Amino acid sequence: MWGAYFAAARQLGDENRNVGLKNENAMGLKLLVTDTDDLQVVASALQDAILRVGDIRYDPVGRSVTLQMSRFRHEDAKPTRILTGLRIDGVMTLQSTAFDRSNPDAFAVLLDVSFEETDAPSGYLTLTLAGGGALRMEVEGLDLILSDAGDEKRSRVVPNHDAPNRDR
Repeated sequence: MWGAYFAAARQLGDENRNVGLKNENAMGLKLLVTDTDDLQVVASALQDAILRVGDIRYDPVGRSVTLQMSRFRHEDAKPTRILTGLRIDGVMTLQSTAFDRSNPDAFAVLLDVSFEETDAPSGYLTLTLAGGGALRMEVEGLDLILSDAGDEKRSRVVPNHDAPNRDR
């Protein structure tokens, strides 16, 4: 399933992003999350990722959520983004708060990923979005895979968390 997903994601990404940068030394991230320490690493890697609402897939039968995002590469010295897939397994429910999922062409910016344990190892995984929105999943436990796909792309915009909030 991942191969077909990333092939489609790569095609979509190439059509909608800047010219690719070939960096033979760059290694895309491939991370597995099974505990809160792992989750902190993934949360840091995904900060400022841009996702299209239509690229959020919830499979209630397979109990998984898959997201395709444009991840800002904070680990890179130059401002770049890379297409990234995140798969969350063991998802029992998916809820959104202050986030309209009805427009598949709308975009959101991911700020944080957190986990609140309820009955070990179960709990709530929350993806906090800019503007006060959130995706909250009841999960059986932490079981996530993050995988970069394709080549990095130059980013014209660098996230600036020190800039004043225009909404206030």
